[in-house]
Amino acid sequence: MKLKEAVSLRDKLARSIDSPAEILRGSLLHRTIRHKKGCQTCARGGGHPAWVLSINYAGGRNKQISIRPEEKEQVERWLANYHELRETLESICELNHVVLRPGD
Repeated sequence: MKLKEAVSLRDKLARSIDSPAEILRGSLLHRTIRHKKGCQTCARGGGHPAWVLSINYAGGRNKQISIRPEEKEQVERWLANYHELRETLESICELNHVVLRPGD
């Protein structure tokens, strides 16, 4: 790829980035929560279905946030926005490699 073409494509990708306000990093998990005692549903083996956002941090730390059913669609959209933004940034980085070393 030529330098001029790489710069043009990089700038086009950079302009395509929307507002980063609606992004979210993590994984959406569907879990079943079971109480140890005092719950008839859990005593019968049923448990309670729940959506959880799981976020991993450096050092092996993990945070889980319970998601209300009505928030699930929004969380899925924000997670998708994060992955799209990340892919766009990776593409820009690859193009910047070409800009730095056009002859390689």
